[in-house]
Amino acid sequence: MSKKAVVLLSGGLDSTTTLAQALADGCECTALSFRYGQRHTKELDSAEKVCRHYNVAHVVIDLNLSSFRSALTMKDIDVPMDREGKLDEDIPITYVPARNIVFMSVAAGLAESIDAEYVYLGANAVDYSGYPDDRPDFFEAYQKMLEKGTKAGVEGHAVKIMTPLLYLSKADIVRLGKKLGAPLKLTWSCYNGGEKACGHCDSCRLRLEGFREAGYRDEIPYEDGAGN
Repeated sequence: MSKKAVVLLSGGLDSTTTLAQALADGCECTALSFRYGQRHTKELDSAEKVCRHYNVAHVVIDLNLSSFRSALTMKDIDVPMDREGKLDEDIPITYVPARNIVFMSVAAGLAESIDAEYVYLGANAVDYSGYPDDRPDFFEAYQKMLEKGTKAGVEGHAVKIMTPLLYLSKADIVRLGKKLGAPLKLTWSCYNGGEKACGHCDSCRLRLEGFREAGYRDEIPYEDGAGN
C-alpha cells in the first residue's frame, strides 16, 4: 500500500520539484495550495496545471492573510527589484509574517484528517531570500511541536515534515527537477503578476541564476528574454 503525503504546492519551481520527489518516493499525493490574498494568482494557475500534469488531487484553501504586512499581500508596498548584495543577508519585505507556520499547520491538519504520514514542502536554506521560516532549526522545532500538539503526535505517529530540498542550491534543485521529469516550464516564481516574469525580483533572480548554473534554459517567458 502506498504512503500518503500532503504536498504544499505554490506552483513555483521548488514546490513542483518537491511534488515530483514525493511521487518518486512512492507517495500517493494530495497537493495543497492557498488563496491567501497574494498580489496575483499566477502561481495558483501554475499549481493547477502541475496537478493536472501529474493527475493528483488538488485542494485549494481560502485563507485571508491580506492584513499581514508584506509586499506579497499589500499592493501599496513595492516588490524589491534588483536588490544589491547577497539576497539572504536581510529579511526582505516580501516575507509574509508566520506564513509557513500557518500553511504547515493547515497541511498537518489535512494530513492527519486523511491519514497521511507526511507533509512535503519545498523549503530551501541554501539559495533563499532570508526568510526565517526556511531554516533547518525552524523545521526541527516544528516537528517537535507536532509531536506534542496533535492527536497523531501524542499517539506516537506524528505527521513527518519532509524537506527534500533543504540543503540543495537552486542549481541543484533545477537539476533534480530535470532528473525527475518535473514540468518546470509550467511553473511560476515571479513576485509580480505580469504576462511574463519580470526577471528582476528576488525570486526571478534566484531562479534564473539556478537555471544558468545548472546549464539549462528556463522555458518560461521573461519580459526581457532573460531566460534564453
